[in-house]
Amino acid sequence: MFVDELEITVRAGKGGDGCLSFLRDKNTIKGGPDGGDGGDGGDVVLLPSTHVNTLYHLTGRGVFAADKGMQGGPAKCFGKSASDLTIEVPVGTQVLDADRGNVLQDLDVPSKPWVIVRGGFGGRGNVHFASATNRTPRQFERGRQGEERRVRLSLKLIADVGLLGLPNAGKSTLLSTITKARPKIADYPFTTLEPMLGIAEGEGEGTFVVADIPGLIEGASQGKGLGDKFLKHIERTRLLLHLVDCSAVPLDEPEHAYRMLREEIANYSAEMGRRPTIVVATKVEDEDGQARAQALATAIRMPVLPISSATGQGLRGLRAAIWSVLSDFPAE
Repeated sequence: MFVDELEITVRAGKGGDGCLSFLRDKNTIKGGPDGGDGGDGGDVVLLPSTHVNTLYHLTGRGVFAADKGMQGGPAKCFGKSASDLTIEVPVGTQVLDADRGNVLQDLDVPSKPWVIVRGGFGGRGNVHFASATNRTPRQFERGRQGEERRVRLSLKLIADVGLLGLPNAGKSTLLSTITKARPKIADYPFTTLEPMLGIAEGEGEGTFVVADIPGLIEGASQGKGLGDKFLKHIERTRLLLHLVDCSAVPLDEPEHAYRMLREEIANYSAEMGRRPTIVVATKVEDEDGQARAQALATAIRMPVLPISSATGQGLRGLRAAIWSVLSDFPAE
C-alpha cells in the first residue's frame, strides 16, 4: 500500500539518574561518596533509505520512543547510555512541524542520517558534589527528559522525468515500455492510483528515473480527482513529458488536453510551469494519428514527438530527446 503522508510522535530517551552512594567495605572505615553518573538517553534518528519507497511500514504505531539511559551505580559505576532509535524513511521524505507546517528537514540524500530529537543527559552521581566543606554529599541529579516532537512526514519522490497526461493518455504503458516497471495497465480511466517509478536507459551506461502519477483532470490543482495529491511527486523532476492522446479522438481534443495540462501545472506551481517540457503524442499508429499530432504541433507552435508504445515507433527518438534535455540540465 502506498502511503506518502503520515503524522508521528518521536520521543527521545530520558537520561538515567545519578547514584547516591558511599563507599563501604571491610578495608575502609569511612569511605567517601562513590555514586556514578547515569547514562544518556537514546536519540531518535531518521535515515533516508533506498530500501523503502513508502511510509506504510510506519503506520499503526503513532509514537516512536527511544530507550532511556541506565541509572548510575555504586563504586563510581556509570550507567549505560541507551542506543539510538533509527527509523528508515524513503529518500525524498520531508519532515514538517505538525503544528506550524514549516519544513524542518528535507531527507533527499541516501544514507545521510538526521537526529530529529536528542536524548536527555544522564544525571551526575553524588561523587561530583564532594568538597572540603561537604565531605558526605547527599546531592545527586535526576536524568534529563529527552526531547519530544510531533511531526508530519511528507514523501516527494525523486525522479528525473515526470509523466503528465489525462487519464488513459498512455503514461503507464510508456513507463512499462521504456523501463522495467510493471504498473497496472487497462483500457479505462484512472488505472493508475499511486505514483510509480522506473529506471530507463540513456546514452552509454547512463540511466534516468521516470515517475508516473495518476491522470489529471480539469480542476486537479484545486483538488479534483487524484491530481493535486500526487503532483508533489514530480516537483523534484528536471523534465516534464506532456502525454497527449492522438488516437481516434476529435481533431481539437489533443490541443484542449495539452492546454488543460499546462493550466493545471501553472495553477499548482509557477516554478513547475517554467520547467523544461517535451510534448509527446501517444497512440500514433496510423495516418489519422499522424495528422492529429501534426495539427497539435501547429496549434501549440511547439515540436511534438509522435510515438506508439504498442509498436515501438518513436521510442528511440524520445529516449534521445529526454537524454539531451537532461544533459543540459544536470542534477544538483
